[in-house]
Formats: sequence, C-alpha cells, structure tokens
Amino acid sequence: MIQPTNSRRHFIKKAVLGAAAVGTINSLAAQPTETVSTSQDNHSISDKTSSTTKPIVISTWDFGVAANQAAWKILQPGGSALDAVEAGVQVAEADLSNPTVGKGGYPDRDGHVSLDACIMDAEGNCGSVAALEHIAHPISVARKVMEETPHVMLVGEGALQFALEQGFEREDLLIESSKEAWQEWLKEKQYKPIMNIENKAFQTERLPGNQYNHDTIGMLALDAQGNLSGACTTSGMAFKMRGRVGDSPIIGAGLYVDNEVGAATSTGVGEEVIRTVGSFLVVELMRQGYTPEAACKEAVERIVKKKPEIAKEIQVGFLALNKKGEYGSYALQAGFSFAICHNEQQDLIEKGKHIF
Repeated sequence: MIQPTNSRRHFIKKAVLGAAAVGTINSLAAQPTETVSTSQDNHSISDKTSSTTKPIVISTWDFGVAANQAAWKILQPGGSALDAVEAGVQVAEADLSNPTVGKGGYPDRDGHVSLDACIMDAEGNCGSVAALEHIAHPISVARKVMEETPHVMLVGEGALQFALEQGFEREDLLIESSKEAWQEWLKEKQYKPIMNIENKAFQTERLPGNQYNHDTIGMLALDAQGNLSGACTTSGMAFKMRGRVGDSPIIGAGLYVDNEVGAATSTGVGEEVIRTVGSFLVVELMRQGYTPEAACKEAVERIVKKKPEIAKEIQVGFLALNKKGEYGSYALQAGFSFAICHNEQQDLIEKGKHIF
C-alpha cells in the first residue's frame, strides 16, 4: 500500500481546514466509501462533476464499462488504484473485437501491429513502452519498466527484449479480422483520422481507411486510501506509418497523475495532444483551482487556438479526476463518451461536452 508523504499530509490538513471554514464538504460515516460534494470557484463551469464516491474509476469510451468493472473488483474491497488500472485496461487489451487497443488492434501500413502504453502511480513513478510488437499486454510491460528498471520508457526491439526477459509470451498480434481490414485498406491506402471510431462497430464492407483511425483506453482511479493512479494503452492509429507513436505512452501527454491534485488522460489524435502536453496541462489547471471539466475544456481550447482549421476535422478528448473524487471531460467534437464506476453504480456512461 502506498503511504502518504509529509507533503501530502500537509496538503490534506490544509484542504480539510479550508473546507471546514467555508462549510462546503459534508462527510458521511460509511467506510470505505466517502461522498464529496463539488466545490465551486471562479474556474467552475456547469458540469457533471456532482457529488460522487471514493473509491471511483473512470475511463474513456463506451468499452470502458467492462474495463471499469474489472478495476472495481480490486478497488471495492480496498485494493490499490495502481493494481486496479492495470487490471482494468487489460480487459480492453484482450478484447479481440476492439480494433483500437491490444491484440485486436489494426496494424500499421506495413501490416505490423505495434502497441503503446504507460502507467503512473501516486508517488510519481511511471513506466512506458512504445512501438512494442508481439506482446499482448503492453500495460503490464510498462509497469515492469516502472518497477524493475531505472528508466521510464522502452521502445521497439528493446522493449520487446525486456518483455521477453520478464517472462511475457511472444505471439502474433495480427488477428484475421485485422488482417482483412488492412488488406482492404491497401486497395485505396487512404490514411485519414476519423472521429470517434472507438464507439463504431466494424463492418467489413466499409473501407477501414475511411472509418477507423485510433485509438485509446485511458483509465483513472482513486482508491479508498485516497491515492490516484492512471493507465493508458493503445494500438495507435490504424494503418499508421511504421514507427509512429502518438500521445498514449507519453507521460504528460496521454496520461499524468499528481497525487496532491488529480489525474488526467486523453484520447484522439495524439499528435495534437503532444503539442500541448495535454494531460499535464489539465492537472496543472486543476492545481490552479479549475474543476476537472473546466480544465479539460481549457486544454481542448488550446488545441483550437493553435490549429483552428485542423481542430474542426479531428477528435481529441480529455478526461480528468481530482483528489475530491470529482470528474469531468471535454472534447473537440460530439461523440466522445466515458465510463464511470463507483459504489452506487458500476456501468455508468456519460457523453462528453464538446467545442464544435
């Protein structure tokens, strides 16, 4: 179990004293569940971050429901947020019907399935792998990088070598349905990111190059001890250039966790998230007093300001969770969704607000 640091104890003490002074926090006797009401400040916007419970786990897209439920099996009896997010996103990695994550993911334009993932805990420890082939669960390799090496990221052949040394099984990740989709794409070779494919069912009669582009499951959890962790894993854009890596394995872009403040993750076209260091930005905005939703909205607006024309044609979404158990999201376009799981209900889905 992760123990709070002195600075964290100081943070909690200040937060409790401040909340008591203004009378904005109501505590319940039930344990380990704790209800926290949303605070309002100058950065608040009308959002869906009303009172929720601790522990809690949230994740991107509709397929996050099944992932959340796996994480909940660890969180509900008092397990750690770190164990929960790893177990949760493994569900998406193992889902062969999901063409955007794990073994079922679409290959690059040369027919190679390469996976990216990162994980971060409450103490600021993090691990990442990128362009990893032949390993079905990159999130677990990322955790091994965090726990067994002095490094943060391993890539390509080096990541594969490390995974094999750690006992992971080498296997062919190109399943038949993905191979068929790739062969169909080769007929026209149209590399075009299309919005919200995570929630679209694959139909073989449609050209994947025109319909399927990315992307990711990002998961954030707050456990009963009040510790945050996050995980992010993807097969990347369908039919990408060989060696392309997006935001998902980049700490600060696809995922960031600060146990004093909150955590954030992203989904969509990773290049634009990297350019704004999106998840780190969201967490820092929450540090300044923004609600999770307001922080996500500001991060999305940064993308619009930098590249307004491109922003109209792509999807990027951010999802955030703060130390109070409040959550929120914002996206460029309609269609982004996220899943929520807490003591009261384990299969919630909400639609994210959007700019366009």
